[in-house]
Amino acid sequence: MEPRSSQNPAESGGVLTIEPTAGRAVGLPPVPLHEWDVPAGDGGDDCDVVVTDARWHGAVPGIAALVRRTARAAWGGDAPGPVTIMLDNDRAIRRLNARHRDRNKPTNVLTFDYPGGLPGGDIMIALETVRREAQAAGRPIRHHLMHLVVHGILHLRGHDHHQAGEARRMEMEEARILGRLSVPNPWKYRPGAPSGLMGDGQ
Repeated sequence: MEPRSSQNPAESGGVLTIEPTAGRAVGLPPVPLHEWDVPAGDGGDDCDVVVTDARWHGAVPGIAALVRRTARAAWGGDAPGPVTIMLDNDRAIRRLNARHRDRNKPTNVLTFDYPGGLPGGDIMIALETVRREAQAAGRPIRHHLMHLVVHGILHLRGHDHHQAGEARRMEMEEARILGRLSVPNPWKYRPGAPSGLMGDGQ
């Protein structure tokens, strides 16, 4: 595959929508985007948004601009390199989760670094899981989506949550970034609603 920087910009200005076929969203092959040929965006901020399940447009109006704005906020002054954010569904994310993590079930977000130490990476987000989690937590789906975009970018910046101390630092950074975007702290307890990412890493 050619390096991302050598690909032609998408006509849509960095947003590629793969249209549904026969009433269903097109499912992607069970591989991260860096392993197949998706056109790069306009190069302005190195963030491409790929909508592979058209239901995202109805769930979150203005989704591409929202995702790009959220990604830029999460980068701060330390952009991790070119990033593709794919908005897909449980079926596609389940295949990726099974192939790359041996977990044959959907999850809310998957993040893949580019191979060979290249900067940047791919972030995949599953619509049905995000919708369920947002409803269970009593928060708007757009806020939960923004949280997952921030979470994925922080992984690309080297953050992790395998140990309690790491997880706490990552949660605090997520809350700080989301606060700048006027999104309430997802980690703050609200009676009757679970907090956090719930499905992340499951």
